[in-house]
Amino acid sequence: MAPPNRRGPQSRGPKQQKFSFKLLEKYFSKQYLLSLVFDPRQLYVTAPLFVLLEIFINYLIIQRVPYTEIDWKAYMQEVEGVVNGTFDYTQLKGDTGPLVYPAGFVYIFMGLYYITDFGTNIRLAQYIFAGLYIINLLLVFRIYGRSRKVPPFIMVFVCLTSYRVHSIFSLRLFNDPVAMLLLYASLNLFLDDMWTFGSIFFSLAVSVKMNILLFAPALLLAYIAILGFKKTVLQLFICGLIQALLAAPFLLTNPTGYILGAFNLGRIFLYKWTVNWRFITEELFVSRSFHLALLACHIVLLLYFAPTWHTYFKSYSRLSSLETQVKAQLKKKEKAMLNTSSSSQLFLAPLFAANFIGMVCARSLHYQFYIWYYHTLPYLLWCTPYSMWTRLAIMGIIEMCWNVYPSTDWSSGALHISHLILLLGLVQTQSVVCKTIHDAEPSSAANPTAAFAEPSVAAPDKKKKKQKNY
Repeated sequence: MAPPNRRGPQSRGPKQQKFSFKLLEKYFSKQYLLSLVFDPRQLYVTAPLFVLLEIFINYLIIQRVPYTEIDWKAYMQEVEGVVNGTFDYTQLKGDTGPLVYPAGFVYIFMGLYYITDFGTNIRLAQYIFAGLYIINLLLVFRIYGRSRKVPPFIMVFVCLTSYRVHSIFSLRLFNDPVAMLLLYASLNLFLDDMWTFGSIFFSLAVSVKMNILLFAPALLLAYIAILGFKKTVLQLFICGLIQALLAAPFLLTNPTGYILGAFNLGRIFLYKWTVNWRFITEELFVSRSFHLALLACHIVLLLYFAPTWHTYFKSYSRLSSLETQVKAQLKKKEKAMLNTSSSSQLFLAPLFAANFIGMVCARSLHYQFYIWYYHTLPYLLWCTPYSMWTRLAIMGIIEMCWNVYPSTDWSSGALHISHLILLLGLVQTQSVVCKTIHDAEPSSAANPTAAFAEPSVAAPDKKKKKQKNY
């Protein structure tokens, strides 16, 4: 009788060995590792690592860096007045002065007032703002990942190097981060073609702080170019309705007091806090003529860029329609291969540029205002024709200027020079982009899938590389 067949441990078959070798060859190759650093398509791979690092960094900051009181106590005093039944905006005050933010601010910080034991549990408030920081970062990563504009290594600078931005969230508890979080949420919704929800979140962001209105000129053009006149009126009505509903208790009590208090465009800022105009005299800084000159500059720049932005949005609308048509004809795996980054870039660039122009022409920038454009700076720099080292230098100088306290003549001067160089880069780019769009339109119409083709992993030639910068 034959002995029983005793099976030993099975050795890997040639197919398994071949498969393992291919995985090692793909994910540990020099080309793949370099792509994790330089290829914008790989941001989704590296983003989770940055998020985990940021959670740890924010925890260390809260535990080890002393909290500094600036506006939190005043915020709590202002909303406490509403809690006690005061709905006249002229009567709502804190240690830093009267309440100057719209109604959405009141409701959000009233919630924080109750959660943090009437504003006394500062440590809990810090952890809440650290959570807001992480959510804000995820929203920004989603925008960057979708647009495929910025290489992943830039996230090292965005996440890990800015003490000022971490301070604005976790150590100062300003309302500016709350407004920007809602703004980035609205941009994600717009990119997902959820215009009504996007408008709601945009209006909520405005209701926290009106600096969000710096995005409004470009958004209005987007409404008109993409949705048409009738739907634009609807979206504007939604934005206005949100403001009216939130402000109803205050409008019914003292409408003039609310409007002048929450949307006071003529408010005079204190010279001692300015980051961008330290090199001028205080007399000129508070001068009405100076303010009107800056406003005129702002309007001229918006009018100069408006035709280009309108072209961007019209092209975005056409590409989005093509994307919808093409997706309907593809299988699930093929849909994942579509490259929709071009259309996303056409939508985002005008909005970020409009906000940046507002920053360039601002009557005064305070330290917490850095968050207004911090996460858009890398994107805008990668919209310019400058070299990588020039872009990094501009980003580094801007970061340095915002970390000089108190501001000096040279720090505010260097900030303006950096802003102007970036603005000049955007001007240089816009004419080239419009020409590229017009030249590309016939081929896109003839071959709809060409607009969404996945770029090659191999190094692009000079012509393709030049177009990628736009």
